[in-house]
Order: sequence, then C-alpha cells, then structure tokens
Amino acid sequence: MTRLFVIAGIAAALASAQDRKLRVIAFGAHPDDCDIKFGGTAHKLALAGHAVKFVSVTNGDAGHQSIGGGMLAQRRYLETQESARRLGIAEYEVFDNHDGELTPNVEVRRQVIRAIRKWRADIVVAPRPNDYHPDHRYTGVLVQDAAYMVVVPNITPDVPALENNPVFLYYQDGFQKPSPFRPDVVVALDDVWEKKVNALDAHVSQFYEWLPWVDHRLHEVPKDPAERKKWLAGMRVQRISDAARATLERRYGKEKAAGVRYTESFELCEYGRQPSIEELDRLFPK
Repeated sequence: MTRLFVIAGIAAALASAQDRKLRVIAFGAHPDDCDIKFGGTAHKLALAGHAVKFVSVTNGDAGHQSIGGGMLAQRRYLETQESARRLGIAEYEVFDNHDGELTPNVEVRRQVIRAIRKWRADIVVAPRPNDYHPDHRYTGVLVQDAAYMVVVPNITPDVPALENNPVFLYYQDGFQKPSPFRPDVVVALDDVWEKKVNALDAHVSQFYEWLPWVDHRLHEVPKDPAERKKWLAGMRVQRISDAARATLERRYGKEKAAGVRYTESFELCEYGRQPSIEELDRLFPK
C-alpha cells in the first residue's frame, strides 16, 4: 500500500511539473526579429497559458529608406504592440538603444540581465552571435554574457538575482561558420502559420516598405491588403533542413512529420541550465 502511495505521489509531482506555467522571454535586435524567429512558437505557448515576453534590444530607428530617428522608432514601437496583440503574448518591450549602433557593453548587458530577472524567466531565446548584421551578433553576445550573471546577486543588485538559471536557446539561422545551426527542438507551425503571418503583417514599415526596398523588390508588393499578406506568407516560407526533419520525426513521429510545412527550430545554448533532450521537448509545445 505504501509503495502505491509513493508511486502516486511521484506521478502527481511529474504531472504538476508538466502543468506548470512557464515564463519565456525572447530577445531580438530589432522590433520585428522575435516575431520572425519565434512568433509561431510564442503564440502556441501563449495559447497554452504560458507567459511570453518579446524584447527588442534596439528601437529600430534606422531601418527605413525614407524616415528615421524618433518618428521611425515610435512607428516601430506601435507595430510591436499590434504584433503582440495579434500573437496574444503578454508584453513586447523595446529598449531605447539606437539601431545599427549596438555594442556588447556593460550597460546594455545590465538592461538584458534586468529584463530576464524581472520576467523571472524559465526560458530565454536569442540569436546566435554569428550573423550578417552587427546588431544581431551583439544581441547574441549580450544574452550569452547575461546567461550566468542573472544568478549572481552582486551584479545589477537593484533587481533580485534569479535562484535558478534559465534554459537559454538560440533561434534558427542559416550561417555555417564557425558552426552550423543544430536543431535540438523543432516546433511544427502549420496550425498557427496564419497567426504568425498576421503578426508579421503588423510590421508594415518593415515587411512592405524597408525590406522590399533594400532587396530591390518594392515593386512586387501588392497594394491590396489580402494579397499583400499572401505575398508576405510566401516570402517567409523556409526549407526544412534534413537535420530539422529528423528532429521533427523524433518529436512528432515519422508519419506526422512528413506532412509538416512550417516550423521554427531552436538550439540549446551551452550556457545556462542544461536540460535533457526529453525535458527540452516537454518545454516546447507541439
């Protein structure tokens, strides 16, 4: 009888741990980066009742061909708030650092540490520190540099240190040097793909103006809002790599994985808490 009670207690504890609501914070360099790399997964987490926050480490005040400075920063801030509303996430914060001028200095590191601590994060997601854009690279460096410091009480003592180190992960990218991205977790997005595209659609200044202009494709952007959104969806489809497909098969089974068209993938950072692959799978929605 005692043994049965012990087994029941263990089962209840495991169920409680799996049912616990997570606190997730995602960092991007600019006010649309989190949406691109994490929007679908964030929406799924929010649907499951988890608390999700996006942070842009710069205010995006340089990312446009015809406007800039405070006017652009304000416009992009309003776009983040609309995107957050469409995704159903709890918060979207924008740090007041200039776009294109980010450096991995101690003051910005403190901003990142404070944000992680205030959110009491269980999971932190950010770009890898190898990328074509210096702001992206340095956002990755800043989050890496915060990964241990968030538990050190004498660092940034105005915000209490975390008792437990979060799990830190990287967004998917296609860069090969110094090492290619490793998809430790892959989340299928077919059921929320339209929600993700709808959130990206909120960033009008970026997806329908700046990025097409800098790519010399502005003439391709449809005028009709519905056609424009359809065009955006087509521009955002990414090939699922063989490595990501293998991870999909592990998580979803071979038959279901074969039909998946849209995904977001994440690599476990070697800094921060190191969960097993099985626990990592449980942390992310299917």
